[in-house]
Amino acid sequence: MKKLLKNAGLVTLALATALGGFAQSAGTIPEGWHLKDLKTDGYYGLSLDKAYEFLKSKNRQSTPVIVGIVDSGIDTTHEDLQSVLWINKEEIPGNGIDDDKDGYVDDVHGWNFLGSKDGKENVTKDSYEAARVYWGLKSKYENKTEEQVPAADKEEYRMWARAKAEVFKEDGAQDDLILRSMKLIRMGDETIRFDLKKEVYSCKDLVNYNPTTVNASNTRSFLLSVCSANDNNEITNRELLDQMDNDIEKINNRKQAPKNYRDSIVKDHYGDINDKYYGNNNLTVNADAPLHGTHVAGIIGAARNNGKGMNGVADNVQLMSVRAVPDGDEHDKDIALGIRFAVDHGARVINMSFGKSYSPEKRWVDDAVKYAVSKGVLLVHAAGNDSQNNDSTYNFPSAYYLDKTRPATWITVGASGPNEQSGIVASFSNYGKKEVDVFAPGVKIYSTLPLGNRYGNEQGTSMASPVVAGLAALIMSYYPDLTALQVKEIIEKSVVKPTEWVTNPGTGAKVHLSDLCVTGGIVNAYEAVKLADTYKAAGGSKTVPGKKARSKKHK
Repeated sequence: MKKLLKNAGLVTLALATALGGFAQSAGTIPEGWHLKDLKTDGYYGLSLDKAYEFLKSKNRQSTPVIVGIVDSGIDTTHEDLQSVLWINKEEIPGNGIDDDKDGYVDDVHGWNFLGSKDGKENVTKDSYEAARVYWGLKSKYENKTEEQVPAADKEEYRMWARAKAEVFKEDGAQDDLILRSMKLIRMGDETIRFDLKKEVYSCKDLVNYNPTTVNASNTRSFLLSVCSANDNNEITNRELLDQMDNDIEKINNRKQAPKNYRDSIVKDHYGDINDKYYGNNNLTVNADAPLHGTHVAGIIGAARNNGKGMNGVADNVQLMSVRAVPDGDEHDKDIALGIRFAVDHGARVINMSFGKSYSPEKRWVDDAVKYAVSKGVLLVHAAGNDSQNNDSTYNFPSAYYLDKTRPATWITVGASGPNEQSGIVASFSNYGKKEVDVFAPGVKIYSTLPLGNRYGNEQGTSMASPVVAGLAALIMSYYPDLTALQVKEIIEKSVVKPTEWVTNPGTGAKVHLSDLCVTGGIVNAYEAVKLADTYKAAGGSKTVPGKKARSKKHK
């Protein structure tokens, strides 16, 4: 999963200018700016209040829409999410019986594909796909040229060669220095935790903290620089240490194969896509694991106007959690089965705020996407946070199949900022005139956080994607007869197109937004519902809200 802190530069910049690639000052902007209006408020938000006012003026009534969230899990106890969770009414909670005979026991709010059958162990961390690909195929392709490889294996060889280049893209000369620096950062963290009497602290806690050791002073300065670069003072020491662990693993992967985190816990037959009834129903796992998914869930559909926290985009959704994305790179099998689970249990929209540069079992994911498309499901995917051009690089799952045809009901989303002053295009966002469809708010987005009914800002295309998923659910809720294809068309045709120049995240050049995405615009709920109101229902397959479209498990 490409989180905000991934690829932060701790290794490549030797702990000097961490996260510089993500630096973008959003200035002082209000919580929930992504829901506001350009003309009224001065922000390229959704104009959501105007959208709801329009729907009210048309006497439109909403129907519930299920949104599948394939992610890291959700805090199912959160005050702003409990009332909007999908409930599998065919399951009796906690009885340990597969009441609905779908192969998944007690799947009341969704399913966790990253855990043991008994629920006692769960995968929270995993390796990166580049290392898995390189070491997994090393014995097959080491010391061979492409000319020596059979035609049937050439594509796999190219993937392996690309993975090898990524694993060894740093020459390793600074490895020892970096590892020593990381050790000192950890020592400073220990001192700060002792002084603050907190195991988890953020930059807010460090503002008035007076370090008691040199290491503590350096760690304080380092974390504050990270927060400044991300324009987010809620980044914690735990997030920083997790990033350091990831970078240490990348260094070690030059010398040895990555640890297999998944197999010893999940214990499925990974090479068999039909071995699919594994995992458990624990969607929260621990205090850290569901942060990403919980934040995404709140953006889509946190309970509106309840006097708590914040408002989601859609007001009549049922959020289904499909836990398939660890801290690290997800496995294709879990993603493929996660998509199928969501489709089979009635999801009309699936949000996918994750991505990676390699997909060894892409055929499995392709088949799952084709299945979703055939059932009238809209798939919404984050473009990625590497400031790269997706037209010429890899970002999986992708909006094209192995045969180069494209799924009809797929939207790829880049991240936009509040306004011209703060940056209309997020400096970290991937882009692509052919491969990114729209942009949506993804800078400093305020939403739900796990552990204690918390709220906070996160940013990334991971936040932009659920803005679009929430918009899709809103349209489907008030116009339930529209197909997924129509909803995709409405979202794309109703974008607001900035007249200002924007900055290309990869080159720094001033360009038009039409140079960075297919539509050249930022999604807007008000314009979308106005356009939806002019549409007539079309024929075609679509999942009926709240109904299941699955086959029973063969016992």
